[in-house]
Amino acid sequence: MHKKIRKLLKKWPGEKIFGVYRFLPIFFAAGAGLEYVMINWRVGEVNFYNTYKRRQVQEIADQRMLEEQTLKNQDNLKK
Repeated sequence: MHKKIRKLLKKWPGEKIFGVYRFLPIFFAAGAGLEYVMINWRVGEVNFYNTYKRRQVQEIADQRMLEEQTLKNQDNLKK
């Protein structure tokens, strides 16, 4: 099995010029494909980015509430 993989890797063009970086286009295409799937694949009405945005908004709201609570506590201590 290892010999077959090694043989396949040796056949990949660009070894003399690019070395191990000759595989970079594969990973670039895989990353682009993953990004495309994350944007366009929906489960019901939700995809990855809707979930991410919702979580980000929730974290910002929690942070502001915490800051507001801290300011109120500081004002109460001064009085």
